[in-house]
Amino acid sequence: MLNTSNLITESRNCATMQLDNKPAAEFLAVMNAEDARVAEAVKQELSAIRKVVIAAVNTFRQKGRLIYIGAGTSGRLGVLDAAECIPKFGAPSEMVKGMIAGGQKAVFSVVEGTGDNELLAKADLSRLEIGPRDMIIGISASGRTPYVITGLKYAKRHGAMTAGISCNKRAVMSRFADLAIEVDAGPEVLTGTTPLKARTAQKMILNMISTASMIGIGKVYKNLLADVQQSNEKLIERSKRIIAQAAEIDPAAAEQYYQTANGHVKKAIAMALLQCDLSTAEKKLEQSSGIVRSAFYQGGVNRHEQRKANGSQHPGACR
Repeated sequence: MLNTSNLITESRNCATMQLDNKPAAEFLAVMNAEDARVAEAVKQELSAIRKVVIAAVNTFRQKGRLIYIGAGTSGRLGVLDAAECIPKFGAPSEMVKGMIAGGQKAVFSVVEGTGDNELLAKADLSRLEIGPRDMIIGISASGRTPYVITGLKYAKRHGAMTAGISCNKRAVMSRFADLAIEVDAGPEVLTGTTPLKARTAQKMILNMISTASMIGIGKVYKNLLADVQQSNEKLIERSKRIIAQAAEIDPAAAEQYYQTANGHVKKAIAMALLQCDLSTAEKKLEQSSGIVRSAFYQGGVNRHEQRKANGSQHPGACR
């Protein structure tokens, strides 16, 4: 029988022993104070998170995939983070994937026993044809979920880079990962209810990994989304606003660049900043591996900044 009594995620929280006897206001204050500990716990793992980000960027540069695997709520968080990469960063659906024990049904309801099913992990990853260019990140609050551990073992046998995100120190899962992130956010407010602080920590880490790695491959210019996918009217208007903000031009000029670039935000930004046509912008972006800022440099000089210094911005640009 598995012994989980030594796991921090299963231990009792001394600050909440009388939880059922507290008024709502007092309980909420205690819960808020406990949640505040999560960010500090994640901060302690920034060095480990950085290594995972570097590996993820290398994976993308090799045209590989980032694949999250998990069971229960951990799996759902991976599915959510992967899904958000599509509209937010314009990432192809195959680029970042979330795999949950029990499949799509498990996203919406509990599918009993799938987290302990090692054969299921092998079958799921086999269908994805994992290879050396891919990176697999296992997510498990306890750090000992059989489905996740088996998935990491399988990935390593097929040459993939592996990483683990757990909420216990010295997690079993970490032994089977090339890189390990182990967050200790302390005992939960409700004993054994890991969808609280542990899941908050996992979500924060996944936000960091996906966002930082997308920045690393040029999906962001300054703090603006450069590859946002436009699936509705709100996102179309956001795209035009991003072009205007990035190039410091008025909305009418941004609209014109947006139309000329056929709705491709990054190309429109490059055209506006470099004052060039679409073909030249495409060439510059190709030469800079899709990184907008790098496209400015010619002979070691930032041409955009040089034009700004000389006062030769586009007509209508903010001054």
